[in-house]
Amino acid sequence: MDLDAVAEWSRYVVVVATLGYLASWLAFCAEAGIHSRRRRAVTTAAASDRELVGVASSAAADAPADSPAGPPAGASGPGDAELVQRADRLGGIGRGLFGLATLVLAVGVTMRGLGTERAPWANMYEFSITGALVASIVFLVLARTVVGRVVAVWAVLLIFMTVGLAATFLYVSPGPVQPALQSYWLIIHVGCAVIAFGLFTVGAVVSALQIVSERAADRGRTTGFGASLPDSVALDRLGYRLTAIAFPIWTFGPLILGAIWAEVSWGRYWGWDPKEVWALITWLAYAAYLHARATAGWKGSKASVVALVGYGTVLFSYFGVNILFNGLHSYGGL
Repeated sequence: MDLDAVAEWSRYVVVVATLGYLASWLAFCAEAGIHSRRRRAVTTAAASDRELVGVASSAAADAPADSPAGPPAGASGPGDAELVQRADRLGGIGRGLFGLATLVLAVGVTMRGLGTERAPWANMYEFSITGALVASIVFLVLARTVVGRVVAVWAVLLIFMTVGLAATFLYVSPGPVQPALQSYWLIIHVGCAVIAFGLFTVGAVVSALQIVSERAADRGRTTGFGASLPDSVALDRLGYRLTAIAFPIWTFGPLILGAIWAEVSWGRYWGWDPKEVWALITWLAYAAYLHARATAGWKGSKASVVALVGYGTVLFSYFGVNILFNGLHSYGGL
């Protein structure tokens, strides 16, 4: 099997990983459904217990002193433990499938790199699968915590959509890259962008869930999707840490090293190319987020909204600029 065939077959490996992510998400959804049902049952039982206590108090006032007492309120049935075990089993299956899908995706990315004999992020297809791999690894690390396990449910869905989109609409056949990309700068400059993209994606999921969790807490909800999420403070802290890690990587890679590579390739550090402009806009958006938290004390939903605006600029820089605009970075499109 020649190298071009290895690179071509990597697409089918990526498709297998996509199916693995889908199966993992379905297992996580089943686990979340069981926990949601348990919460509703507990809430209903608590309301019933309060009514029974009120009725029992009234009856006790009228009953003789030597009458037998009734059964204690709020006793849980044996089915609750069975539901917990079933949810834990489904969660374990979901995490196992998530890890397996990540391993398969890593194999697909490696095959693409070996087949093309270069870093596997020279176009949108390769950038997408490598960025999804980075996000998957981050989520696998986070899944060891309680907060990370809840966040992973929705992270798997986003990764599934990213990898599925890459393997279908964004796929590009393996081949030589343009002379401008035949440089070690491709590994450094775009590699940093891939890592930052993966971290920003994880942070965006956390920020979105933080907003939902905070609003559910403000409205006093004890059931529903918002009530199933971790505490909004914990989510806010996690989103900030992820952004604080990704921001200097974005600063160093796409901006500083990108300017140096532009000077080496085109004889100028800055030329107002659409990709350069939107990379700067992304940097400004996340700089505003970090600045607001550090100086104005912005936390919670206000800070999360700014973080999501920043991620919106990341997505437009990736999809919008590559597809809609023509420039010196047009080779990164379809």
